[in-house]
Amino acid sequence: MLPQKARCLLVLAHGAGAGMRHPFMETISRKLAEHGIGTFRYQFLYMEKKQKRPDPKTFLLATVQSAGAAAREYAGNIPVLAGGKSMGGRMTSNAAAEGLLPDVRGIIFFGFPLHPPGQPDKWKERAAHLKLVKVPMLFLQGTHDAFADLKLLRPLCKGLGKLATLHLIEGADHSFRVAKSTEKRSMDAFDELVKTSSTWANEL
Repeated sequence: MLPQKARCLLVLAHGAGAGMRHPFMETISRKLAEHGIGTFRYQFLYMEKKQKRPDPKTFLLATVQSAGAAAREYAGNIPVLAGGKSMGGRMTSNAAAEGLLPDVRGIIFFGFPLHPPGQPDKWKERAAHLKLVKVPMLFLQGTHDAFADLKLLRPLCKGLGKLATLHLIEGADHSFRVAKSTEKRSMDAFDELVKTSSTWANEL
């Protein structure tokens, strides 16, 4: 999806359990387009084959690399960003750490999966590659995200210095849903995701 007078193009990867046509991906793409940010969504092979188990990491990274190259051609002269929902974002940063995304100017994580739920001890292996990423990174994280203990994520982002920006969505879970008992609505959370992404992209 490339709006008229697009300011940049975001190569957007889906999460582990839902493909590029999931409502989250559709909604975030549409709202980003309203802010002049195009999206280039793509599907990992296992999802295309309707399999539940993600591909081996080497296959995932090869897909991210191929999508990045295709998006660069599609984007023309506008800047290219990359990122994704959960696993898609993590694979994007892994690819960047390995030098597979040379044309990408920044990475946006829509819920970085720092560790599996209830297993915060796994965070180091999930985060080790981030120090090798050479472009700015935006971490968009719900305060009720079971995949990222903020006591771990905050110091991690601080340790990455000026390359990392952490923005918390109050009351949101890993899918950026907000409990009905709160004043904020889930659509408000989406609007916050998009506005923050747009402001961050403008400053690159």
